[in-house]
Amino acid sequence: MIRAHFFTCKGLIISSIIFGPITSRRFGQSLGIDLSPNVKQCNFDCLYCELKGAKTVDKANDTPSVERILEALQSAMKKHSHIDVITLTANGEPTLYPELKRLVEGINAIKGHHKLLILSNGSTIATPSIQTILTEIDMVKLSLDCISSECFKKLDRAHKGISIDGIVEGMKAFRRVYKGELIVEILVVEGLNDTEEEFQALNDALQAIQPNRIDIGTIDRPPAYAVKGVSVERLVNLSQHLKGLYVNIAYTKNYIPQKRTFTQEEIIELLKRRPQSFEDVRLCFDEQSLKHLEALVSERILHVKEIAGVRFYTCE
Repeated sequence: MIRAHFFTCKGLIISSIIFGPITSRRFGQSLGIDLSPNVKQCNFDCLYCELKGAKTVDKANDTPSVERILEALQSAMKKHSHIDVITLTANGEPTLYPELKRLVEGINAIKGHHKLLILSNGSTIATPSIQTILTEIDMVKLSLDCISSECFKKLDRAHKGISIDGIVEGMKAFRRVYKGELIVEILVVEGLNDTEEEFQALNDALQAIQPNRIDIGTIDRPPAYAVKGVSVERLVNLSQHLKGLYVNIAYTKNYIPQKRTFTQEEIIELLKRRPQSFEDVRLCFDEQSLKHLEALVSERILHVKEIAGVRFYTCE
């Protein structure tokens, strides 16, 4: 059996396969598994990708064996038993890994109380065999940046034969059979999917898909191509088009918005339109509004709901 080689740096495990633990505001302490450690293998060539642009593929050929991955994971878990999630990712698209079914079965057999998460671009979600595999994963994160075909072609630059209509229909079908936590991620790029029209279309699709949570962010690392992100204020404004859904906005560390005062009635009306994450509230509510909010929770008029590690205030 091939042995994984490790070295540690300030408590982190680093190998050709395993990395972390990494602290994520969205998922907690994550131990990552790279299913394509040697080369980028993806069926998208997204403009915003932090990896260098590469020709799209529909199969991943240069991959570590299931046995090697499981051995590396077991070694890492002995050192880091405090992790929250084990994350399947790749230098590319993890669902292209040829032995994904057997790998998921193997991880589930050894992961104990830890949750298994996969970070996918959503490209293969219409494939019945992929849907079946993903139903065995605790948390599934799928990307959905655009609804219009024009935007999808420009931004995500998918491999031949992949359509945004097929992805959306696949997400709807998967949601009907999936019992775990489904997260949809939208990454906003200036001049491409940062319009009210695109977000209204996204709202229509997401209302039909009904994910547990939606993460909205923008470019925060150097992209492969010459594109730019949008401001946090723009993310907040665009998120208002997603009605009644659990939306988590990725705020930058130095973002300090103007805090606002809300009455109890205004807070209730705000949460009827859309649940607010603890991060939203911490950044945007002034001290008096926070007191009103806590009073409403104490009186059980409002409630706290946790979705894949992110807590929300909600009317439900």
